[in-house]
Amino acid sequence: MDERLRRLIAKREATAKDREQLLAKRKAITDLAEEEAREDLLPEEDSEFRELTAQVKSKDDDLRQLDERIAELSEEEERSAKLTEGALAVKRAQARVQSVNEGRVYERGNGRSYLQDLARVQLNMDGDGTARERLQRHAQDIASAQELRDLDRTDGSGGYFVPPVWMMGQYIELARAGRAYANLVTSQPLPPGTDSINIPKVASGTATAVQTADNTAVEEQDLDDTSVTAPVRTIAGQQDVAIQLLDQSPVSFDEVIFRDLVADYATKADLQVISGSGSAGQVTGVRSTSGIVTVAAATATVASVYAKIADAVQRVHTGRFMAPTVIVMHPRRWAWFLAALDGNDRPLVVPQAGNPQNAIATLGAVAAEQVVGQMHGLPVVTDPNLPTSLGTGTNEDVIHVLRASDLLLYESGIRSRVLPEVGSGNLTVRLQVYGYIAFTAGRYPQSVVEIGGAGLAAPTFG
Repeated sequence: MDERLRRLIAKREATAKDREQLLAKRKAITDLAEEEAREDLLPEEDSEFRELTAQVKSKDDDLRQLDERIAELSEEEERSAKLTEGALAVKRAQARVQSVNEGRVYERGNGRSYLQDLARVQLNMDGDGTARERLQRHAQDIASAQELRDLDRTDGSGGYFVPPVWMMGQYIELARAGRAYANLVTSQPLPPGTDSINIPKVASGTATAVQTADNTAVEEQDLDDTSVTAPVRTIAGQQDVAIQLLDQSPVSFDEVIFRDLVADYATKADLQVISGSGSAGQVTGVRSTSGIVTVAAATATVASVYAKIADAVQRVHTGRFMAPTVIVMHPRRWAWFLAALDGNDRPLVVPQAGNPQNAIATLGAVAAEQVVGQMHGLPVVTDPNLPTSLGTGTNEDVIHVLRASDLLLYESGIRSRVLPEVGSGNLTVRLQVYGYIAFTAGRYPQSVVEIGGAGLAAPTFG
């Protein structure tokens, strides 16, 4: 939006607000007369009433003029956008005319299979070279479209070993559904050529103090720093298929295989962010990070857990000196809140549209693994990957209150391979997908408060 238009809109909002205040003052005069059962205004009231009326009229004129200017600039901006869009359309049309390849090689639904071509090349089944030629053109597509792939965390120019853009779009869609917690944290591309990420951290800061008198010593304390290390870990999966399926299949079976493998990849990435142990090839997840705050809950009643969440909110404020941004809980725990009733059998969590009073939370949407409502002024996100096997009963869960932006997740792009040797005796090939992640919650562990610690007693319904 044009800066002039922004200023005009802001000025109109301020003018409209001033007009509302003038109307409120004028109404207060007539309300007072009504309360005192007077038919006429007092002279000083009448004078003030007329003055306010004149000011309201002046504001009306100002609003009319601002509306005209806003309309003019909006129409001008719309015309400019259409001209720009038209110019871009012409440029795209020229590019299509000049290009031998119209559209991407492996666009969804065009009948070409990326993994099938990749397999044919690596299995020396590409007699006429058409599969290799398509893969090479795909590599050129990838090289020329890096700006379109900002969501795939591509960590290098992997040529035709990088899946097509539309498949990565499908990956992102599945990742949002299967990795709610991981999608909340700050995500960045994994730098190429590294096996660990080292993040500087201030261990102890400088200091100030009141100067005891003029010309006396000023407080001095040296800053001390350290670093947080996030090792790079690998997540991978594979599927064995018959060569006959690669060679004779009339459908793009790679969509089914790739989608299923990557859906599980997304789940495993989310589990690593939440509960990675830091050993045996795992990242150090949030629950394994030293220094996160734990709030025990002796009894898992709605009232006690609601109070513990309030405690967790203040602990992030107190320890991090900044506000938490989200509450994450298992879907069954959120359902437990939804099922809670007061002494008159009225629900304690009600839809936002109902303008609730004395509700402990509000229901925003009947949804899965995303924002479902609000509690203590924070969005509530559900994630079924939170553990439910904690505690003495081994069926208990936890709730996290956190400042998600303080957590860092580095991700590479997902890569694919076709391996013919492992099952050559059975005419079987192996399809693999793999990628790299690094994660840390260690920069500000006080940004995370876990309610339950050893676990909250499993919720019951009815």
